[in-house]
Amino acid sequence: MSLLLSMVVLLSGGLVAYSYVGFPLLLRWLSRGKSLPGPVFGPNAPGLPAVDILLAAHNEQEVIEQKIRATFATTYPLAKVRLLVGSDNSSDQTNALLAKLAAEFPQLRTTIFTERQGKPGVMQHLSAQATAPVLVLTDANVFFEPDTLYELVKHFANPQVGLVGAGVLAPPMLAGHHTGVTAQESAYLARENYFKYQESLLWGAAMGAHGGAFAVRRVAYTPAPVGFVVDDFFISLAALRAGYQVLLNPAARATEDVGDHAAEEFRRKARISVGNFQNLHEFRALLWPPWRGVARGFWSHKVLRWLAPHLLLLSLAANAALVVRGTGWFWKLALAGQVGLPLLGLLGGALRRVGGPSGAGLRFVGHFYYMNLALLVGWWRYVRGQRSAVWRPTARNQRGVARAL
Repeated sequence: MSLLLSMVVLLSGGLVAYSYVGFPLLLRWLSRGKSLPGPVFGPNAPGLPAVDILLAAHNEQEVIEQKIRATFATTYPLAKVRLLVGSDNSSDQTNALLAKLAAEFPQLRTTIFTERQGKPGVMQHLSAQATAPVLVLTDANVFFEPDTLYELVKHFANPQVGLVGAGVLAPPMLAGHHTGVTAQESAYLARENYFKYQESLLWGAAMGAHGGAFAVRRVAYTPAPVGFVVDDFFISLAALRAGYQVLLNPAARATEDVGDHAAEEFRRKARISVGNFQNLHEFRALLWPPWRGVARGFWSHKVLRWLAPHLLLLSLAANAALVVRGTGWFWKLALAGQVGLPLLGLLGGALRRVGGPSGAGLRFVGHFYYMNLALLVGWWRYVRGQRSAVWRPTARNQRGVARAL
């Protein structure tokens, strides 16, 4: 029995360590010297396709004008660009701002919904209006640079490419906005971009585009079903399932104001976790055979992370059972670490709340366990059948970072 318990401890903990440490190191080693596949369109190529940009908005008065102006301040030929915005029963000034901007930008088309549709519902409606061969899906709080559209669309010169994601990063932290989880969330965005770029280099299979900025070939676009929470991951894996390549191009830069409030990020991560398990069920066939690039990325980058809270709890329970059975010092030391690390994270959070020094290390330790708890809450909601694609903007949209860029 002790042997079985020790194997459970080592295997469970090892899978978590592999996903967070081993797999990134493996990606870095395997992708050395590789580049994104070609061919690509040149900046002034006559074959550059027309683009329809789709945006679902709900109560985005703080950012919607900045978003639209930044989108049209592009080097991409404006004659080939349309922006289709669906306002999902907004109750603030979003609709009035859209009306004003539509008079200024003839390429802007707006649809006003008087009942909540949820993001997938809005996107299904907008995609039905789209006629361009390339669709760009974006969020109101994600801001393009002038070359972003070109850097996304140029890869569609390669007929094997079905979807291209942008390198979405957080803007520089402003004074007074780094006391919460901004640093942790900014680091997470940067790491995710890096891993997905390396997956693109290796297998042409980036594990999900950032929902705030990606382009998809219209014939490769499968709208997420109404009720699906994480539509960007669904669309990405649907393209992979259809046999297309999914890439991330870090040169297609965009910025997103990340949240600073732990409670807001917990709510968002728990909601996303529901969608993770919806997608796991939908695309479970892509997990086999495990030696394919798509399966390796799906298992290593996503599924093991989604299951990390379960693995951590399983490892903790097995280790506690070993200690109760009177095993040696190694398992006692391991159990002390399993219990002590979360407590250190809690200590860091408590020190930060009272204005004391918490240290960057304690912040990241606490954030790791806090977000894994959010994953666990989302899994439990999924198991209980709780589904909702209706969203509201998080506090990130109310900080005015867009105006400071």
